Amino acid sequence: MTQGHSRREFLKASALGIAGAGIAGGLSFPAILRAQEKGPIKVGVLHSLSGTMAISEAPIKEIVLMAIDEVNKAGGVLGRKVEALVEDPASNWDLFAEKSKKLLLQDKVATVFGCWTSVSRKSVLPVFEKNNGLLFYPVQYEGEECSKNVIYTGATINQQATPGIDYLMSPEGGNRKKFYLLGSDYVYPRTTNKILRLYLTKVKKVPESAIAEEYTPFHHQDYQTIVGKIKSFSAAGDAAVINTINGDSNVPFFKELANQGVTADRTPTMSSSFAEVERQPLDVKPLVGHLASWNYFMSLKTPENLKWVKAYKEWAKQHGIADKQAVTDDPMMHAYIHVKLWAKAVAKAESTEVDRVLKALEGLEIPSPVGKYKVDEKNHHTWKPVYIGKIRADGQFDIVWKTKSWVRPAPWSDVTYPGRDCDWSGGGKGSYDMVGGKRVWLSEKQ
Repeated sequence: MTQGHSRREFLKASALGIAGAGIAGGLSFPAILRAQEKGPIKVGVLHSLSGTMAISEAPIKEIVLMAIDEVNKAGGVLGRKVEALVEDPASNWDLFAEKSKKLLLQDKVATVFGCWTSVSRKSVLPVFEKNNGLLFYPVQYEGEECSKNVIYTGATINQQATPGIDYLMSPEGGNRKKFYLLGSDYVYPRTTNKILRLYLTKVKKVPESAIAEEYTPFHHQDYQTIVGKIKSFSAAGDAAVINTINGDSNVPFFKELANQGVTADRTPTMSSSFAEVERQPLDVKPLVGHLASWNYFMSLKTPENLKWVKAYKEWAKQHGIADKQAVTDDPMMHAYIHVKLWAKAVAKAESTEVDRVLKALEGLEIPSPVGKYKVDEKNHHTWKPVYIGKIRADGQFDIVWKTKSWVRPAPWSDVTYPGRDCDWSGGGKGSYDMVGGKRVWLSEKQ
């Protein structure tokens, strides 16, 4: 309070602030007083803007900044502006850990929006858990993890990968009987395919002889031999490829499929890491008919999505991004929503303190481009619908299948860990097994 201002004038100004604070969360009087005494709230943005993952992650940085800009234009959080500190880990997994440590310990950010690959998330996880930081992770992943310090907004296996299998084995999907599991050589594809192999053999009764599995390094470019194997594997016409390749390696892979005549009508590829953004460098015509399983597609005709896509295109134009590059995809949608989730939770908690924000996030619902969307009451993951899309000639997706409603996230698959679940609410201690009708917490196991 500056000298010469009376207590009465200060309280009057504060009251006016309260009256106009509805969009910032309906702040209490003490919260308004605190907000007037502090500067901006710092948040971290941790995505690769260079290296092999930049093709996927750079647009996420843009959508996060757009969401933060919207929050600020609506009055900020707790009456304070949100300031984004952007770091580029350059597709270097060790650098992700170093950058996260800088953001938490040096920059003192309230939260971090970031990571794409599971290896990047695994590398930062000890930093967040040791320092009680808060990470919002926007990408589909393999599950088998449920950290107190992470909100997982992307899909779990039961919200993307297994619905993709179900569709391919249905009459609508071509009654596929053989599956070629192809991915990048790291945590997400290997763990996902471990689960899918068990799902195929145990649940779907597919013989082991009808499943092939192969991995390539990040930034792999030569897919001639592998596509030749896929062509032989699918000669009978009843096969599909399950694609968990990440980053720019998708470009040469799909080009080689087209070169060798492996077409979608005979051998469809179902992708879970290849969306609208990654298709931009490709000639779309050879991709027509190939599939993807996601929780969002740009082509959704919901009023919420049409409004969001329009807003992003306007943002892109203002920031020098060409209109043909101003596309939205699933990880971008989750990245946008997790900024809004954090802002709403902070307003609800009247604090940026991590434990209070986590409590406020439990069961929190929010409007989204896909409609119903919420944070699970217990397990730090999110409920959302599942869609199967087929690539069109214009590069967008026709939605050929969708769930009837949103799907509960299951961090642990029943085919790998029957009865295992996660609960951080109340006195919950994270992941647990059910033994004799009682919870046995993994954190307490010897």
